[in-house]
Amino acid sequence: MSTPATMRALEQTSWNGPQDLRLITDAPVPNPGRGEVLIRVAAAGVNFADISRANGTFLGGPRPPYVAGFEAAGEVVAVGEAVTGPRPGNLVVGVGDGAFAEYLVLPAAAAVPVPAGWTAEQALGLVVNWPTALAALRPLGRVAAGETVLVHAAAGATGQAAVRMAKHYGATVIAAAAPSKHETVVALGADHVLDSRDGDLAARVLALTGGAGADLVLESAGGATFGASLAAARPVTGRVVVYGVAGGDAAVTNWELVYKHQVQIIGLNIGALIQAAPRIFGEVMAELSGLVATGVLTPARPTVHDLTDGAKVLAELASRATVGKLALRP
Repeated sequence: MSTPATMRALEQTSWNGPQDLRLITDAPVPNPGRGEVLIRVAAAGVNFADISRANGTFLGGPRPPYVAGFEAAGEVVAVGEAVTGPRPGNLVVGVGDGAFAEYLVLPAAAAVPVPAGWTAEQALGLVVNWPTALAALRPLGRVAAGETVLVHAAAGATGQAAVRMAKHYGATVIAAAAPSKHETVVALGADHVLDSRDGDLAARVLALTGGAGADLVLESAGGATFGASLAAARPVTGRVVVYGVAGGDAAVTNWELVYKHQVQIIGLNIGALIQAAPRIFGEVMAELSGLVATGVLTPARPTVHDLTDGAKVLAELASRATVGKLALRP
């Protein structure tokens, strides 16, 4: 099948948020350059970073107008020079700017094969949400069996993966989520589920841990919740891995770290990890492959919407009204 010259895509026209996403039907289909592959997008993943980009708060993000989205899975339809794999016909998942479209160019070296027996859309999360959760737990969070892990946004795509993996590594999991999502989180294996909107969240965690606090906090909420995360962590040895700002910015002073919250704060940006510590990222992906092979992580079951509903889906994600992985189908 020949590749068309133009395609449908969602274009972000301003930094006023997802409300200014518009469907265009004449976006040029990109050509794969040296070391790149072109995929026909089967499904594109929707992430909080898409919201940050749309609001202009994602450091180094694209300037409008731009084709939105950055995570997609689909079939390789063309390859550039010096590409030895993957080959046309292979199903892959990867990260590249302009994923909310019918076609997307990916670096060949970063195009991850879709596991055997999985559909393309089932592999969404394999290169964004799952590596983030695993990096937060293992090389950065140093989780150990018998420790207690507090997972914020536990019903989201990254949170769900974190709950499953933390249980696999022998941790006791305290999950925070909206009450309407508690059943979902319990089914993942969480030992305790708390209301994420509870103003006494830190006190609840301390009560569940006999006053000791959580050994590891996976912090993606930000905003007012950030202070609760610091207060909920075990003094001195407690680690707080920060990988999201869904609730907005939050500040902590050196005075607070000396006198109020003696905890270890670790920042995680999966893109920065790939660039600055490729060896660590490679170890994360190798370990992730093992978790997939042994069935600890099973195919994703994203809620898939049509590309035309992109603005609505991002707005629902921003309002925290969604559960699990979200995707757009061109």
